[in-house]
Amino acid sequence: MSIDSVLSFTPPARQRWESIPADIRKRLMSNVWCGSCRHEVTITKFTGAIKGGDLLLVGKCAECHGDVARVIEGA
Repeated sequence: MSIDSVLSFTPPARQRWESIPADIRKRLMSNVWCGSCRHEVTITKFTGAIKGGDLLLVGKCAECHGDVARVIEGA
């Protein structure tokens, strides 16, 4: 999955996500905890929004396709 293959980002979330260097974005996407698989996985088909000053990515586990999320704390 391409780093920029995302379903929907709010404009502020898109701006925050794009301000992160591509190599770091790739690492963040591949370091998401899946409660069903019980280990770190890659997030797919994700959306992004700013919640409480943090970037919240919500998507699917690449392995089991269950719901996963990643919080990227604000500056």
